[in-house]
Amino acid sequence: QVQFVESGGGSVQPGGSLRLSCTASGIHFTLFGAGWYRQTPGKERELVARVTRDSRTNYTDSVRGRFTISRDQRKNSVYLRMNNLKPEDTAVYYCNIPGRLGPWGQGTQVTVSW
Repeated sequence: QVQFVESGGGSVQPGGSLRLSCTASGIHFTLFGAGWYRQTPGKERELVARVTRDSRTNYTDSVRGRFTISRDQRKNSVYLRMNNLKPEDTAVYYCNIPGRLGPWGQGTQVTVSW
């Protein structure tokens, strides 16, 4: 059974940093790559960062240069380092596998405000 467990969210001021973590069970990120998504109330979930099977990364324009996705094959985990956070980054963040979506985890809340 595929399961994703996200953690690391919190409340920070603009300009702050957070590091999100996601551990998968029942599927291996090394085989399929991984992605971080985020969702705010009333909006669709959007893919903000992904790492492919062969370790290429790409980002949506709004986070490029500030967010970094990485993974640990041994731990079957993926991370999202978020720097210079902005209020518009406030959302619930989820991990999953782009193109092969599994059940969504509970997500982790990120709140950026003064």
